[in-house]
Amino acid sequence: MPSRGDQGRPDASGTGVRAPEHRNGWRGGPVRAGAALTAVGLALAGCGLLGGSSSDGTAGGADAVASTGVADQASATTAANVPPGGTRRAPTGQPVTLQFAGDVHFAGSAAAALNGFGPIVPELSAADLTMVNLETAITDGGDPADKEFTFRAPARAFTALRGSGVDVVTMANNHAMDYGTTGLRDTLSAAQAANFPVVGIGADDTAAFRPYKVTIKGQRIAIIGATRVLDDNLAAAWTSGPGKPGLASAKDMTELLAAVRAVRADADTVVVDLHWGVETHSCPGTDQTGIVPELVAAGADIVVGSHAHVLEGGGWHPSGAFVDYGLGNFVFYSSGMAANTQSGILRLTVQGRAVTQAQWLPARISGGLPRPATGVDAQQIVGTVGSLQQCAGLNANPPTWGAIPASSGSTAQPAAAPTSPPAAAPTHG
Repeated sequence: MPSRGDQGRPDASGTGVRAPEHRNGWRGGPVRAGAALTAVGLALAGCGLLGGSSSDGTAGGADAVASTGVADQASATTAANVPPGGTRRAPTGQPVTLQFAGDVHFAGSAAAALNGFGPIVPELSAADLTMVNLETAITDGGDPADKEFTFRAPARAFTALRGSGVDVVTMANNHAMDYGTTGLRDTLSAAQAANFPVVGIGADDTAAFRPYKVTIKGQRIAIIGATRVLDDNLAAAWTSGPGKPGLASAKDMTELLAAVRAVRADADTVVVDLHWGVETHSCPGTDQTGIVPELVAAGADIVVGSHAHVLEGGGWHPSGAFVDYGLGNFVFYSSGMAANTQSGILRLTVQGRAVTQAQWLPARISGGLPRPATGVDAQQIVGTVGSLQQCAGLNANPPTWGAIPASSGSTAQPAAAPTSPPAAAPTHG
């Protein structure tokens, strides 16, 4: 497993965890040992987002692309698709790989992940930075909230996350405070003791909206976590405020937009990870699509999210930013072959404000753990996400900024995507 490098020190405020700070508060990135990409990845850029085919015309899958899983991008520059302000997003600096995966808890069969995330670990460790949504309180105390499902896990969950290749988590979601303020304080203390970076929660609203800031290959990456999903009967108690611990709530967008604008001033790449949408809905609603332009105008380059417990569409927004509306479940107690066990990792290559390449590494949840999908199953999962691009209003290829470098690898061509989204399986959480 790649060395994770220096994972940092607790923030002096005691409200969260921040790594060793360098100039202007930017920390050094995790040390990687150069793990190779595997053949499970299907390229999004240049051959159609989450689609693809082999050279003989068959549907793209784990065995249909080169070992890098990255298609030649030359064709991506042929289509006129220049967004407003596109010149501001021209690729700059060294390429950095960022990975995002969906919901993680350690309940039921997913408790197996406390001993490591299993065969998906090499993929999690392959990028420069990997992030997931940690959807559980880290506590053995507190009282369960007045809701149907409550999750908690022991402090060694942070050890399991780090050992499995995860570098940072968002906990801005509808389960982080399942065990109340006591559970939240325990979570913050456990993260601090583990020196593990967490966004989206804090001892007050300033801490909850504080971005994770890291410099990788000279690129300053800033990540903010926030939630649009809170139970009505708990929203007031769970929302952070001045002197009040809680979550970074984006029910009112004011603080989130201010946080994005503030970090935009000195970041090369700004990421917003949101908990949003409606459970089992595989196409985004206006509560999601309607706020993306606001986030992009404030300075976001990448917007990803989760909550639906099924996959949603991902791709390039008309503004040129990259959006994935729903990363689905990742470490979760789902089982079988339903939509809520379709999983994977979104791998993006960024150069400053431009996302130049994207891949979906398909996985299937079994025994609580995401396992790299192969063969027909991989093709079906990739096809599912590709089919959702239309209802998400997203583009398969990056805009033509002009100087997008071509990459070596597969010459896969686009495959026809299904025209309607798959039926969602019942779920909860």
